[in-house]
Amino acid sequence: MPRETMTPRERWLAVLQRQTPDRLPMDYWTTPEARAKLMAYLGVEDDLALYRRLHIDKPFAVTPRYIGPPIPEDKDVFGITYRWVDYGSGAYREAVEHPLADYQSVEEIEANYRWPSPDWWAYDDLAEQIAPYHEYPIQGGGSEPFLIYKNLRGQEQAFMDLILHPDIVHYCLDKLFDLAYQNTLRIFESIPGQVMISYVAEDMGSQQGLLFSPEQIHTFLLPRMKRMMDLVHQAGAYVFFHSDGAVRRILPDMIAAGIDVLNPIQWRCRGMEREALKRDFGPYVVFHGGVDNQYTLAFGTVEEVRQEVIENIRILGAGGGYILAPCHNIQAISPPENIVAMYETGYEYGWP
Repeated sequence: MPRETMTPRERWLAVLQRQTPDRLPMDYWTTPEARAKLMAYLGVEDDLALYRRLHIDKPFAVTPRYIGPPIPEDKDVFGITYRWVDYGSGAYREAVEHPLADYQSVEEIEANYRWPSPDWWAYDDLAEQIAPYHEYPIQGGGSEPFLIYKNLRGQEQAFMDLILHPDIVHYCLDKLFDLAYQNTLRIFESIPGQVMISYVAEDMGSQQGLLFSPEQIHTFLLPRMKRMMDLVHQAGAYVFFHSDGAVRRILPDMIAAGIDVLNPIQWRCRGMEREALKRDFGPYVVFHGGVDNQYTLAFGTVEEVRQEVIENIRILGAGGGYILAPCHNIQAISPPENIVAMYETGYEYGWP
């Protein structure tokens, strides 16, 4: 086996700059339950030990310290109420009460709702946070406001608003994007030159196609996302675009707006075939993800996992521009053997 000559940070940067790394970088997304099972299986006690054991190059995400008004345990900073929903092998915190659900106008929202202020967070300890992770990429800032908007209004109402209440959508998204912009700017100012990637995300796809019309994406999302992307690029960082599902139709527009990394490459979705994505968009974006966790990691055999990783490296990694990772958070139902097989195969076949 060849010898590593780069740190995880150097490895990511090489791929982002279209240079050849010592080996393929590998990222790691997981639920807490799957993480605990994997760590017990491997006999490791902390994340850094896990990363070293499996040669994982996961970015470290900086988080400003909340200093704003007290938040009830069942709510978030936006006043959205949550409860834990147990799915048997794991639990998710689901929004159950939506504070803007009953309002019919911008004026009602302005009169009755208090938006969070960027001053509710402190950024003085970010340098201390990243100190143990100096060899790893640093992730900071970014945005995913329509996800928050859906929880503020309720998912069904949020999508109806695109037609029935576009003024409410514009008003709320301006507030949410401005908050994300200020948060990201303050992170960049607090640790200048340290952040490598920012997630400018929005789930735009289902298994079969877009959740929004292209016109709606251009009207409500893309101009605001481009403002975020421009901020990221001005700071010398890279835009990591996350959208689940079948999003091929909108990719040319996202690339034109400024995305640098495309995640998660759910290749089982319609139109997301790896060969065509690599052929048409490989010169313009780095691919991140590609290891299916709807079937392969959760229900496949170790050999199926190995073959999928090898295929991803052959297809998505041809000529560079690929970071191996699961398509989304690894679920607790995924056997640890499959997870280990993913990283061991990536390490075995990821050398130039």
